[in-house]
Amino acid sequence: MTQGGKKKKRAVNRSIMLAKKIIIKDGGTPQGIGSPSVYHAVIVIFLEFFAWGLLTAPTLVVLHETFPKHTFLMNGLIQGVKGLLSFLSAPLIGALSDVWGRKSFLLLTVFFTCAPIPLMKISPWWYFAVISVSGVFAVTFSVVFAYVADITQEHERSMAYGLVSATFAASLVTSPAIGAYLGRVYGDSLVVVLATAIALLDICFILVAVPESLPEKMRPASWGAPISWEQADPFASLKKVGQDSIVLLICITVFLSYLPEAGQYSSFFLYLRQIMGFSSESVAAFIAVLGILSIIAQTIVLSLLMRSIGNKNTILLGLGFQILQLAWYGFGSEPWMMWAAGAVAAMSSITFPAVSALVSRTADADQQGVVQGMITGIRGLCNGLGPALYGFIFYIFHVELNELPMPETSSGGSFSFQNSIIPGPPFLFGACSVLLALLVALFIPEHTNLTVRSGSWKKHCGGHGHPHSPQAPGEAKEPLLQDTNV
Repeated sequence: MTQGGKKKKRAVNRSIMLAKKIIIKDGGTPQGIGSPSVYHAVIVIFLEFFAWGLLTAPTLVVLHETFPKHTFLMNGLIQGVKGLLSFLSAPLIGALSDVWGRKSFLLLTVFFTCAPIPLMKISPWWYFAVISVSGVFAVTFSVVFAYVADITQEHERSMAYGLVSATFAASLVTSPAIGAYLGRVYGDSLVVVLATAIALLDICFILVAVPESLPEKMRPASWGAPISWEQADPFASLKKVGQDSIVLLICITVFLSYLPEAGQYSSFFLYLRQIMGFSSESVAAFIAVLGILSIIAQTIVLSLLMRSIGNKNTILLGLGFQILQLAWYGFGSEPWMMWAAGAVAAMSSITFPAVSALVSRTADADQQGVVQGMITGIRGLCNGLGPALYGFIFYIFHVELNELPMPETSSGGSFSFQNSIIPGPPFLFGACSVLLALLVALFIPEHTNLTVRSGSWKKHCGGHGHPHSPQAPGEAKEPLLQDTNV
């Protein structure tokens, strides 16, 4: 894009932001405290995931008590169904929020995401059933990012998305430890009550304090623009993967590396608790240390690596760390090995921010939303497939437990692996998958121009995209790589 074109685009963005401020000032926004800001979104995210973080230890106990024979398989199926439903519903909810506003859908997504919490002690079966079905609305991040995109200019968004992502990580640094301590001293019932109260506080905050970021006069509905099926089609972005060879290589790399990561996130803390014999406090401490190291890796370390060895080599290094940590998890049989592999896992978290940076640097300005939408769609698909795959692999290798580990247990010596060949077979499968991703990533050029044909994308999005980003309508729907751009 020429220098004059960039200046023109910035002028358009400033004009649109000014128009929004005028509309809001004239009473175009529903009630709330102050003007819409990133801090409203940050508080919503923090409260929601802090509530769920408190339940980390109690959930592991209830999961094993409810499904004592096939714990890993059922955990994979529950999380897999939730992930697939989220992948299928995210575009539709995003499109509807364009028409009806962000606040109502923030309320909807937070309410249904937190709805299972009180059911943990009322009926565990209903608790896990509602968790699965809640995936239809468990897309708070998508709505929050759209909220942020409404109120920020283009050059401010990466920092705003990073603040939201860092808040997500921070909420999970302390809450599992707090939940484990309260559960040990006062019982899990108190933890469930506290998590429910925080979820209700989040809902009340949205109702009372969060102002609408998309004034009614700025919505496409006010222009008579209907919602098309292509806007709500979750596979729309995936259909464009094969249109450019470089995009295809990036997408294959993302799929092969994020599939095992999604599965790992769904089952690893259960694995630590049941197979490695970690206490609830140890699991909480592990999450906290891993979260802190990941934040450091994705900020300071990532910045140094990008400047010193370049974008592509940073991706390759991150994939190398991911292979090492997955192999270590797979063969590790002692708690200290898990802690060492966790430190390596924190370093592997640099991969996806580096991928996002590569895309943003090499894609044309009017292709950013299209390519980022493809990557986000693939990650959403992996969030459904990964947990189910890991649960199935645990099942076919007969990695099960005969009893629940006691809090004072510090090693996995008293537990039965029931003829499993290796302690963590899914992690070794994941290491092989990431190795393939590394081989594919070797063929990605360091500097290139991505030329995805977006005629059909513009055709069905041009009239419905967010007004603040006319050059890339898909960008607002799927702005960046969600929870990795810290």
